[in-house]
Amino acid sequence: MFTDKTAIVTGGSRGIGAACAIKLAKEGADIAIFATSESAKAKETIDTITKLGRKAKLYVCDVSNMEAVTNCVNEVVKDFSHIDILINCAGVTRDKLLLQMSGDDIDAVIDTNLKGCMYVTKACVRPFMRQKSGKIVNIASVVGLMGNAGQTNYAASKAGVIGFTKSVAKEYAAKNITCNAIAPGFICTDMTAALNDDQVAAIKEGIPAKRFGEAGEVASLAAFLVSDAASYITGEVIKVDGGMYI
Repeated sequence: MFTDKTAIVTGGSRGIGAACAIKLAKEGADIAIFATSESAKAKETIDTITKLGRKAKLYVCDVSNMEAVTNCVNEVVKDFSHIDILINCAGVTRDKLLLQMSGDDIDAVIDTNLKGCMYVTKACVRPFMRQKSGKIVNIASVVGLMGNAGQTNYAASKAGVIGFTKSVAKEYAAKNITCNAIAPGFICTDMTAALNDDQVAAIKEGIPAKRFGEAGEVASLAAFLVSDAASYITGEVIKVDGGMYI
C-alpha cells in the first residue's frame, strides 16, 4: 500500500506512535522516527522496522523547538529524498488540578502536544506542496472533545490540535494535502499503565465497550487515513474510544 512512501512519525518510539510506525512499515513505507532520545524503546522500534525490510532512522528531536524541527525535517528529505506522510503523535501529560499546576506544567504540555504538532506540520507542508501531495494525521484525544478533571492543560492542548487540524485541512486541500485527526480514548500504553486497578475498573465502567483500546486499533485507522483510499477525507476528527464519548 505504501511502497516507495516515506513517513515521519513523531513520538514513534513507543505506544501509539510505535504502533503507527510499525503498521506503515508492514504496508511498505520507510519510516523516520522523531523521539526525544535514543532510548531502548526507540532502538527496538527501529530494529522491528528494519527487520520488516524497510528503511528506518531515528532522529533525536525536541518537537517543541521550531529550529530543531526544521533541521530534522530537512535531514529526512536528504536521507529519504522525499516525505509523503506525517503522523504527529508526540505527547506528554502533567496531570493536576488547575490550581495545583505550575507554569512549567502548562508550558510543557502545550509546547509538546500543540506547538510540536504545529511546528512539524509547518516544516512538512513545504515539501508536500512541492510534490503536490501529502497526508497528515494528528493524534488528538477524546479529552480534547469532552474535557477531563485534572487535565486542563492536556485537554486544552488536544482541543488546540483539533482546531489546528481543521484549519490546515482548509488551507491545503486544494494542494492535494489532507489533514485529519484521531481522538483516542483510553488506550493500553505507558500512560494508562500508571493507573491503579481501582482507577482502571472505574474507567472501564464508563466505556460502553468495557475495555481499553489497543495501540494497533489506532494505528489501523491512521494507516487508512494516509492511504489513497482516504484521499477525499480531510478535516475530520475520528474517535477511537469504545463509545466513551458519544
